[in-house]
Amino acid sequence: MTGGMRPAVVEQLGRRIRTARQEQDLSVGALAELSDVSRRMLTQIELGQANASIATLDRIAAGLGTTFAALMGVGADAPPDGVEVWSSEAGSWAVLLNAIDTDTLSVETWKWKLVGEDIHLGGSGVPSAGTMVHVVEGALEILEDGDTTVLPAGASTRLLSDAGHTYRAQAAQVAVFLSVSLQPRMGPQPRKAP
Repeated sequence: MTGGMRPAVVEQLGRRIRTARQEQDLSVGALAELSDVSRRMLTQIELGQANASIATLDRIAAGLGTTFAALMGVGADAPPDGVEVWSSEAGSWAVLLNAIDTDTLSVETWKWKLVGEDIHLGGSGVPSAGTMVHVVEGALEILEDGDTTVLPAGASTRLLSDAGHTYRAQAAQVAVFLSVSLQPRMGPQPRKAP
């Protein structure tokens, strides 16, 4: 993904991840193992020094038995315009609009704007029930498993795979789209024996 997480978001997430890890009495190493993220990366994230991808943060949240949206504090009390999580110098951005977490399912609604050559790498490797995408403006290209799908404004699709995929504006123009991601909730992760 071009661009990066906003600095305030990086710091906030680092604090919340550290607090959640400590509340569960997990060491950095234990959470690294549960989330398949290196201990070094976890330490940098907790200190607000790493600009991790949303996919990496999804894996950490799953390792903690929660969701990215819950770590962001987005849910019932979400700001009306959402929380801008990611942006680029070219003018691209991603806003987490809202989320609903139940005991078994997390649903996140995002609004994206991709400008020029900026891309978003989707798919976190965390089990997913799918993602729905609706294009509001421009045309969006979705690259998945070597295939490219082009969605013009007004078109929608579903992605039913956990596999990685890439979003980009067609012909390096501008694409604005909404995505709704459905992820099964994993309860608090059991500690692995040393």
